[in-house]
Amino acid sequence: MNPGLKLFLILIISLEISLIPNLIANIIIIVASLSYLAFKHLSLKKLLLIFLIPLFAALVVFITIYYFTPGHSLYQASVLFTRIYAYIFLGATFTETTSVLALARSLEQNFKLPSKFTYGTLAAFNVIPKIHAEVNRIRLVGDMRHYHLSFYSPILYFKAILAAISWSNSLAEGMISHGYREDKARSIIVPITLTKKDWLIFSSILILLQPILFFIK
Repeated sequence: MNPGLKLFLILIISLEISLIPNLIANIIIIVASLSYLAFKHLSLKKLLLIFLIPLFAALVVFITIYYFTPGHSLYQASVLFTRIYAYIFLGATFTETTSVLALARSLEQNFKLPSKFTYGTLAAFNVIPKIHAEVNRIRLVGDMRHYHLSFYSPILYFKAILAAISWSNSLAEGMISHGYREDKARSIIVPITLTKKDWLIFSSILILLQPILFFIK
């Protein structure tokens, strides 16, 4: 499925389940997402991590709603519990099967996102490992000087911001030197198609979901 259209589909479904409390719909979304991830050969380790990471938060929400609200509604507690997992697994169906590069190209080519936002997004994602390495380097230098910088230290983030500003200037100069111009049309090296099949899948999933959301409780 087209990456950009897949993103919009997930956002629409997430918005609908946030507005409509429906336990059956949440369970169906979770099962469908799990089936899709299994079809895409996602490893069992990753599936377990996706399940375990939000478990504490989901249990806290369930206990809070069931034990500490006047109604003690098991249904509402279950809805909120499964809704968290529906969000998580919907997100996983996108993040585990779609690359950031493909999404950026799709948004630029198929949905007319300005190229400056496309390349800015790609630059931000690609610089994340470098930021992580820089933060570790700053903390190591601090330790060598017997000055420990904790993760909440303002000095740590101030130094990291200064480094990021320097990288942004270097990145802008590099893009200009490679011929990038914001106001000029760019050639397409890897085309991302948006076909009738993509629209058919998109509309079919939404159409099938509506009766479940509104009529099946």
